[in-house]
Amino acid sequence: MKKSKKGFWLFIAPALIAFTIVQIIPTFMGIGYSFTDWDGISKTKHFVGLSNYITILTNDLLFRKAFVFTLLFSVCAVISVNVIGFALAMLVTQKIKGSNFLRGVFFMPNLIGGIVLGYIWQTLLNGLLSKWGQPLLALSAKNGFIGMLILLCWQQIGYMMIIYVAGLNNVSPDLIEAAQIDGATSRQILFKIKLPMIMPSVTICTFLTLTNGFKMFDQNLSLTGGDPAKQSQL
Repeated sequence: MKKSKKGFWLFIAPALIAFTIVQIIPTFMGIGYSFTDWDGISKTKHFVGLSNYITILTNDLLFRKAFVFTLLFSVCAVISVNVIGFALAMLVTQKIKGSNFLRGVFFMPNLIGGIVLGYIWQTLLNGLLSKWGQPLLALSAKNGFIGMLILLCWQQIGYMMIIYVAGLNNVSPDLIEAAQIDGATSRQILFKIKLPMIMPSVTICTFLTLTNGFKMFDQNLSLTGGDPAKQSQL
């Protein structure tokens, strides 16, 4: 028993050390810096307590608008990406010809880099869908919001689909067959058997989509550049 414990820590030590260096230590250092007036370059740091947080929450109107905008965008992204991703997973797990090909096609957008993807969709939305002689994304913040949501969905849906496919493949066919024999409808099988059994996949996809929504920057920068005039009203 003691040897197995030593072997466990021996194998996990490299990953644990790397995670501590690149994730845990920088996280706590960043939290500590937030209580100082450090500019990120100079060596001089003065402790200022909660004044940075108070300034952001009370005096920085742009930050509050950006935070609300980002929060709303993340919620919409979580719902749309996971619903469509799960629907595609249900499609490609059916016994249809070309299902493996469709999996590859749906996953391919995830391989494109964020900045490149932003410029691609900027060309599509501004060039092909422009109206009144002006770029579509520059007309209102609502258009920019929808454009970013379309971009993120197009990029992330295929990745979430693969996770849902793995979860659906782990659902026992015998269980589904037994439910069908008992007279269960397709809807009942979906909501009473498949969804409860793939909840680990749902949890993973939900948190991945949520973090991707909050971390989205390069796609937004290349797609809209903050236009139109950093508006926040949808």
